[in-house]
Amino acid sequence: MKKFLYNNIFLIAGIITGGIAGYFYWRQVGYSSGTCLITSKPLNSTVYGALMGALLLNIFKSNRKKAHKISC
Repeated sequence: MKKFLYNNIFLIAGIITGGIAGYFYWRQVGYSSGTCLITSKPLNSTVYGALMGALLLNIFKSNRKKAHKISC
C-alpha cells in the first residue's frame, strides 16, 4: 500500500486538490439554471475538477524506472 501511495502521490494530490477546487468553483460561479452541465450540480463540478487536477499534476510524475546499462 505504501508503494502504491508513493508511486501515485501526484495523482492522488491532483484528485484531492482538483475536487476541492471544483467544488469551490461551483459554490462561487455555479449556474443553477442548468445551462452549463459542469457547473449546474456540485457533483459534476467536483468530479470534473478532480479529473482536471489529476491530469494536470500527473504531468509532473517522473519515470522512476532504472535505465539498464549495456556493457560491451
